[in-house]
Amino acid sequence: MERLILEKGCCAIVPCVATIGMFDGVHRGHRFVLRHVCDYAKAHGLSTTVITFDRHPREVVHTDWQPQLLTTFEERMGLLEETGIDRCVILPFNKEMAALSAREFMSLMVNRLGVKVLMTGYDNRFGHNRNDTFEDYVRYGEEIGVKVRQLPSANCQLSFGSSHLSEVSSSVIRRFLEEGDVRKAAEALTYPYRITGKVVSGEHIGTTLGFPTANLQPIDSRKLIPAPGVYAVRCVMDEGRGKILRGMMNIGTRPTFGEHEQTMEVYILGYEGDLYGQTITVEFLERLRDERRFDSKEELKVQLEEDRRRVESLKL
Repeated sequence: MERLILEKGCCAIVPCVATIGMFDGVHRGHRFVLRHVCDYAKAHGLSTTVITFDRHPREVVHTDWQPQLLTTFEERMGLLEETGIDRCVILPFNKEMAALSAREFMSLMVNRLGVKVLMTGYDNRFGHNRNDTFEDYVRYGEEIGVKVRQLPSANCQLSFGSSHLSEVSSSVIRRFLEEGDVRKAAEALTYPYRITGKVVSGEHIGTTLGFPTANLQPIDSRKLIPAPGVYAVRCVMDEGRGKILRGMMNIGTRPTFGEHEQTMEVYILGYEGDLYGQTITVEFLERLRDERRFDSKEELKVQLEEDRRRVESLKL
């Protein structure tokens, strides 16, 4: 997939079918749209283009807004590449771009990128204040020479026991993670939710219990942290040439030892050695339990042994 940062004076006119969005998470709904883009382009002999942003537009429009992202920029690029799209155009989002009307934005796509067909999701909106409707987009397209097509709802029909979810969105996935339901999040994303971080010095409480943990500091502070609790995770060790190991992740304040600031600590099964300074990617597989206060270190250790047995029983 070719990456292009569209800056002032930069043009890359290639006749293409395009779609536009933040694509945070590149989840099932996004993949539905991208699959239709690829199918249409193949049938009509055109290239495919994804138009996205270097940051979430709300960071510019509402400067006090704190993102809770599902993917970092590089994670988003890697996931988009997996979809088979030919080109990703990255727009540096700023106040000038935020002020563009939908028609002005569509003109930019036509004149500087060669967009012939614009595909939008059933609920996609763009342009200043996002007040325009799909019918407005069609009318603008007729005026400036671009065909606008609206896709139906992805209607993913995800089943979770006795209930099901027909619509997948980044907001829905964030809610799953905020509730600690990493299994539902993975089903909606099509992959386990992951956080990459650096191992930093901690208080070594886990070592005194026989469960030495790595204190993880996320590389991107804008990534959403799942709800407090204990999770079964999969750990990908960068300095172990991509070695994958099981782990137990605790997100919380360690109430058994008094109140602390929230931390992310992972105990990696079968690993021995110094982890400080290493980069680890943690993939969340299952929430084992709530974090809670134990009456003694011994009681906590018994629970940790039980947690470990459950993690060992899971498939990687």
